[in-house]
Amino acid sequence: MLTLKTGIKGQAQVKVVEENTAKIMKSGALPVFATPAMVALMEEASCMALKDYLEEGEGTVGIKLDISHIAPTALDDVVIAIATLDKIEGRKLTFIVEAKDTHKVIGKGIHERFIINNEKFMNKLQKN
Repeated sequence: MLTLKTGIKGQAQVKVVEENTAKIMKSGALPVFATPAMVALMEEASCMALKDYLEEGEGTVGIKLDISHIAPTALDDVVIAIATLDKIEGRKLTFIVEAKDTHKVIGKGIHERFIINNEKFMNKLQKN
């Protein structure tokens, strides 16, 4: 695996369709790109940034989001999220995230993820 370093980037994109609108996701009443869909896209971009850097059996989980959804996006437009690794503090990773449609920036913020051992993490479910 490659050595994790700040500045690495990940990207994810999605077309705005009925299923990822605020109206259908119940995060609002209008047929525009939903905030929960934007959050998921930002998390996906962060995961994509790490895909070549994790060891076998490792994964990451999102632990914090501080984002703003600042503009609407219409049906049939495309949204691209870009995540840039800004800080590495042991196993805690901080990303700067931004989402854009074909016309403008629609969201931005900070996303934190934590590197985990997948098996140990899943074993925590058995202890409850």
